[in-house]
Amino acid sequence: MTSRVVAYLGPAGTYTEEALRAGATERAELLPVPTVHDAVEAVRRGRAARAVVPLENSLEGGVGATLDALANQAEEVRIVGETVLAIRHCLIARTGTELDTVERVISHPQALAQCANFLRDRLPAAEPVAAPSTADAVRAVSEGPGGVAALGSNLSAELYGCVVLADAVQDRADNLTRFAWLASAGEELARPPGANKTSIVFWGFNDESPGALVDILRELSDRSINLTRIESRPRRVRLGHYMFFADLDGHEHDPPVREALRGLRKRVQTLRVLGSYTTADTDSR
Repeated sequence: MTSRVVAYLGPAGTYTEEALRAGATERAELLPVPTVHDAVEAVRRGRAARAVVPLENSLEGGVGATLDALANQAEEVRIVGETVLAIRHCLIARTGTELDTVERVISHPQALAQCANFLRDRLPAAEPVAAPSTADAVRAVSEGPGGVAALGSNLSAELYGCVVLADAVQDRADNLTRFAWLASAGEELARPPGANKTSIVFWGFNDESPGALVDILRELSDRSINLTRIESRPRRVRLGHYMFFADLDGHEHDPPVREALRGLRKRVQTLRVLGSYTTADTDSR
């Protein structure tokens, strides 16, 4: 394994590749893979030193495939950084395609959701079709029949020889996606510089009485730890069983955070630290 291999959700031209290039601090050999699971596995199995995967969107929330993969592989793979990228979706098609002839729109489910208003207003009869990634959708359109368009980036349109029928079709101009940089949990890393955040996932309350989640979160508030994000995902065991993902200000080795995590472990059946890393600056985006 070369230390410079970085896996990412491919193929070439995805927003994940753009985030990788924006956040890279050194030259790297890029390894496009078809799914988030494959990106995580590339790091876990030593095929790559790092992986970049989409984590959260400002319009649609957490990316389920990434959250599930991190929860399951938290003991082997950790978040070591984040990059926030402004997402500008384009409606892309083969040369010669007119907007009023589009019968199907292909893209990643997150992109389809982020452009719901445009699709509803401008292409109400078009069938939305899910694809593994935005670039994969554009590639499929470039190779497929007419009457089909994709949601993707200007870069992907150029890469696959397509044209842009409409630019900036996302529902909001301030459409941001947070991407996580992953590394092996066994890698020794120096404490990251600047302001840090810690990401965790937990499930199973030891105390099932009303207000159990409030008591859990009090472990943070009592130590003046700011909770910047929390969301739930089904555990896929039985209906009504959830895991909770949260981001906290501070590093896991800071005394208040370390004490809070110790308190949380006493209140839940499972707590996993997904990583402590430098917080991305989003003020200028």
